[in-house]
Amino acid sequence: MRIGIFGGSFDPVHAGHLIVAECCREQASLDRVLFVPAAIAPHKQDRSLAAGSHRLAMLALATGGQASFGISSDEVDRGGVSYSVETVQRLSLQYSGDELLLILGPDALADLPTWREPEKILSLSKLIAVERAGIDTIATVLATAALASLLGPDGVAAVVASRVICSAIGIRASDLRSAVAAGRSIRYRTPRAVEQYIASHQLYRTD
Repeated sequence: MRIGIFGGSFDPVHAGHLIVAECCREQASLDRVLFVPAAIAPHKQDRSLAAGSHRLAMLALATGGQASFGISSDEVDRGGVSYSVETVQRLSLQYSGDELLLILGPDALADLPTWREPEKILSLSKLIAVERAGIDTIATVLATAALASLLGPDGVAAVVASRVICSAIGIRASDLRSAVAAGRSIRYRTPRAVEQYIASHQLYRTD
């Protein structure tokens, strides 16, 4: 099987995440998209996330209608700072014989050379670069010296050829958290079941 690994905080999961996952599933011919919520994202150590159990539960509600979507609790179960190299290593053992593809947006792709052991990540998985139509140009991201050096000419060409193009969705998890804290609606920006879960568990409220 071709399995897309979709990491992130998912705090909370929203429509933009789901649209990206579905675009990747379809355009990259993935058999499965595996959502992997981080315990603590390396670049978000300065703020607290909702408990992993809540984020896993919201993902289950959001993805329940798509049989090709799955959830891995690997990083939440391990706890601590979540490094992609450790996750990919563990998933490569769990899904031995399957092809793993790491789904990265343009910002994550640009930062890849700064990640822990990026060469090992590339040895265990291929990359799916997500390009937001009218906003990003993956070829431009790949032109940076550090990333071009890491991937090499053949790797750069492969990422460009296999890139996934999605409509630009102006939804950010931080905006949803702020809206909830201010008592504003988040209807239609996240699945209704997730919206109800947030309300019933009083997540992201400041009082």
